[in-house]
Amino acid sequence: MPTDERSRYERTPIPEEPARDRAASFIEIRHAYLPDDAVLEAQRCLQCAMPYCVQACPIDQDARGYILQIAERKFDGAALVILRENPLGTTLCKVCYHFCEDACIMHERGVPIAIRQLKRAAMELGKSDLYYVPSALREERVAIIGAGPAGLMAAWELGLRGYRVTVFEQQPYIGGQVGEIPKYHMDGYEIEVDAGRFRNLPVTFVTGKRIGTDVTIENLRADGYSAIYLAVGTSDHKTLGIPGESLPEVYGAIDLLKDVNKGPPVSVGAHIVVIGGGDVAMDAVRSALRLQPQKDVTVVYRRTRDKMPAGHEESDEAEEEGVRFLYELSPVEILGTDHVEGIVVRKTKLSAPGPSGRPSVVPVPGSEKTIPCDMVIVAVGEAPVLAGFPDALDLRFGAQGWPEGKNPDSMTGIEGIFASGGKSVVHAMAAGTRSAKGIDAYLSRKAGRPPIPRPDPFGKGDPPALPRGYGAPTWTP
Repeated sequence: MPTDERSRYERTPIPEEPARDRAASFIEIRHAYLPDDAVLEAQRCLQCAMPYCVQACPIDQDARGYILQIAERKFDGAALVILRENPLGTTLCKVCYHFCEDACIMHERGVPIAIRQLKRAAMELGKSDLYYVPSALREERVAIIGAGPAGLMAAWELGLRGYRVTVFEQQPYIGGQVGEIPKYHMDGYEIEVDAGRFRNLPVTFVTGKRIGTDVTIENLRADGYSAIYLAVGTSDHKTLGIPGESLPEVYGAIDLLKDVNKGPPVSVGAHIVVIGGGDVAMDAVRSALRLQPQKDVTVVYRRTRDKMPAGHEESDEAEEEGVRFLYELSPVEILGTDHVEGIVVRKTKLSAPGPSGRPSVVPVPGSEKTIPCDMVIVAVGEAPVLAGFPDALDLRFGAQGWPEGKNPDSMTGIEGIFASGGKSVVHAMAAGTRSAKGIDAYLSRKAGRPPIPRPDPFGKGDPPALPRGYGAPTWTP
């Protein structure tokens, strides 16, 4: 354990690239702990009897359990704890928002345990190249639309229970919103490593199929699928609704991030303004910075710094890299005839908190000013992709605007069809688990049996290992 009380409240430094170096490329900015550093950080953990870290996790990941394993230098055991509950451990250890750290009791007296970084240590230092093992194969077939985090989590839950699952994805790759995460957070191979563990499960991936055209609910039912899960993704972005938004140099943040990662080379302006203050805005502005030699990138946000929804880690790192932040400004009009020439913004102020507890944004008349720019990136929120979904689904939407089906089990207004999604990777995974349990309960009820609990993902005995160098399963285009 730490040698003195002071060391318990000081986080073991996380190795990362200097701001000047990381702003010039998309190299991964954080690196894994060395074994001794991981053990030292894990030994800071108090092993609380009431683990708030676990309670805060949308997928109930046993952080306390794998931290204890690391503290005892049992990296294989730590990886096993993670993978028994979380099939996307290789991905989440780099990109999860880490709600667990926000809830860590060490916040009260020092710095929270670096839980996400310890998860990465377990996945990279422990034996994580393992196969999942299904239970007895069942007759029922389930179709999943969308191979993002929600769809992958549902496929894992159902595949472990022996259901025969086909996952349809409109993109030529799997991962959904994971494919929009900048490479300075993760290299991009991680989701394929995670999917590689699915190899023995009765799960098939079919890519390049768009719902409503290539795949329809009617066709899936005619093909004999007993249940259908619409794993709703986040590829649509909200607009500003102001003049000039249709100019060619106005980019949606999601579109920009997707093109940077998967599309053709992206050409950016010399003077870029990003509208928004969330994590997607930070991803967009930091990506734009890396694409631009001039390093003239500005974030415009309508509230104060302390009200920004982006994590402090993201905004602090963006500022270190050279991003300029302007607060309490709201866009009014994007200037230009054929191309973007500037953006008019108006000063704002915050009112007293309303019924929701959050103050409203009030414009200040006569306070307009123009910011010269030749590119605008809009990052004011993401919307679920519902194109191709029939109106008869009668979807119910949750507090964050994501579909939750119509019933608590996420079934829609059409029997046997389920729908859910989530804004973040881990929230989408939680939605996938909830829907998978609803599908299992529905199919079990029809078959006259009790719901099937999730079996041990690795069966009995030692988990089977993946062959060295193995990647993801081969997709069927």
